[in-house]
Amino acid sequence: DMKSEMNKTGKLPLMKDTRASDSSQEEAIDQWARRRKQFKDSKKCSSTGGSSINSTITEGSINSEDARSVDLGLHSENEDRGFYTENFHSASWVFRGDDISPDNSPRCFSKRPRPVAIRERTVKIAKGTGHYPWGFRIQFSKPILVTEVDTNSAAEEAGLQVGDILIAVNGTDVTSMPHSEAANLARKGPDILTMVVGSDISRYPNTPRPTCRGYLHKRTQSAILKGWRKRWFVLKHNGYLHYYKHKKDEGRCRPLEVTKLEGAEIGVDTSLGKPFVFKCIPQSGNRVFYFCATSNQEMKRWLEAIDKAVHPVHQNHVWVDVTLHNTTLPPLAIKNPECLGLLHQLDRSRDVWIQHYCILKDACLYFYATLRSTPAQGGLYLQGYMVSEQSLGSKRSVIELKPPSEEFKTFYLCAENVNENKRWITALKASIKKWLPLHQAIQDFMNRPLEETRM
Repeated sequence: DMKSEMNKTGKLPLMKDTRASDSSQEEAIDQWARRRKQFKDSKKCSSTGGSSINSTITEGSINSEDARSVDLGLHSENEDRGFYTENFHSASWVFRGDDISPDNSPRCFSKRPRPVAIRERTVKIAKGTGHYPWGFRIQFSKPILVTEVDTNSAAEEAGLQVGDILIAVNGTDVTSMPHSEAANLARKGPDILTMVVGSDISRYPNTPRPTCRGYLHKRTQSAILKGWRKRWFVLKHNGYLHYYKHKKDEGRCRPLEVTKLEGAEIGVDTSLGKPFVFKCIPQSGNRVFYFCATSNQEMKRWLEAIDKAVHPVHQNHVWVDVTLHNTTLPPLAIKNPECLGLLHQLDRSRDVWIQHYCILKDACLYFYATLRSTPAQGGLYLQGYMVSEQSLGSKRSVIELKPPSEEFKTFYLCAENVNENKRWITALKASIKKWLPLHQAIQDFMNRPLEETRM
């Protein structure tokens, strides 16, 4: 199980190519067996809990195309410590764990008590007008669960999320209280509703971050060449706008420019006498960007995505905190892995295979340089990916990880032989099935008759 040839597409630049001899692999097997037994016996290391470790983004120098200078220190594809997370952040996902039977409701909305990693936070909602002044719905359950948040409501603005657990309302503990009493407590309170809510890996859906790709015409501000240039623009989920000369350059070349959109001013512009033009004024610097779309619908698509990047929600999904905590652990300290062993990744930019020791846990594939390495060098968030066996080049059997949309990266992995590939494919499929798109989870849940109160 410990030898493999692996294949995986995409770049995780922090990962190094490591090659182990047969003797070192046998030693690693013995070491693995000893350490695995120690961890099993002691149970000192856990894959959840611990402190919240937030990802960091290093903003490098951001340069203009007109100046013909590019020196970027921004890890756009791998902002979470070398993890490819773009597909995960582009949609809302909820965790249902091992409850994959169609007769069971998704685990994210399950009433059954179980040990979970809960993070508490305070939400303050300003009372609005109308019959439902706060704009959310709670379910009759213990604990009380938020099942709906109205669009553009005070609750949404305050950051309340579907799946949040009500712990306290206006300073009163409601964990053992019927939802009707909690609702009355809120209605009789002040105009600012203060709630302590809890979220965990199973119930708390992530907030989608904007991603948008397409061709736009960009107005050039060079003193030599003026006019409009067609460029391939990519808005990443981290709120940075990249652009390239051609679509094919994305992922192969450095972007011509990277612009941070948080806090920028955006809006339609009619001063240039050209239709479908909008402008963007970044918070830092005095430069004004002018973009021209091909249609009014295309312009609206970009404006909506950019507006979300301008006003981001700075809040990690609990599962992101858990995975980042796991990266600080030795490979064998991650509790109850679903699969582990050596794999190779195909780095297409260099056409080389890179060997890693891999741990699969809850649709997250962690990459380590070796069995003894700490911390993890990176990995993949695989929510929504399709797993299949394919042939690639001289290799007759590789593992293809295909994203739900072409805008995201396809990855290829390869183990030592066909049987090893099948073992990994089975584990990957089962691990990915633990996650549901939020809309599907809510639909499954709402099909069940439940008593609810709208606030």
